[in-house]
Amino acid sequence: QVQLVESGGGLVQAGGSLRLSCAASGRSFSNYNMGWFRQAPGKEREFVAAISWSGRTTIYADSVKGRFTISRDNANNTVYLEMNSLKPEDTAVYYCAADAGTLSRWSRNYDYWGQGTQVTVSS
Repeated sequence: QVQLVESGGGLVQAGGSLRLSCAASGRSFSNYNMGWFRQAPGKEREFVAAISWSGRTTIYADSVKGRFTISRDNANNTVYLEMNSLKPEDTAVYYCAADAGTLSRWSRNYDYWGQGTQVTVSS
């Protein structure tokens, strides 16, 4: 079992920045690829970014490429999502997730999920 707790969400103006954190506990964090997903009201959950267990490989949704950066600190069992140049359409609940398999952008491949943190971007 892996427990995931997100933090760092909040209200920010368009063009601003936020840094989300996801703290993991339980089984060895460094064995898992980690992903960030988001879900806006009335919409399906969508992929944002993912990082391999080693941190060497990252993948991003086209909608956030160049604005968001995913990183991880295996010594402290934490994964981050640095979000810059935020837009109102980035407003959503952001979830982190852990995947024991191949690095993936598909939510069905992820085994463990956090409870989410709200990000609201005002125009």
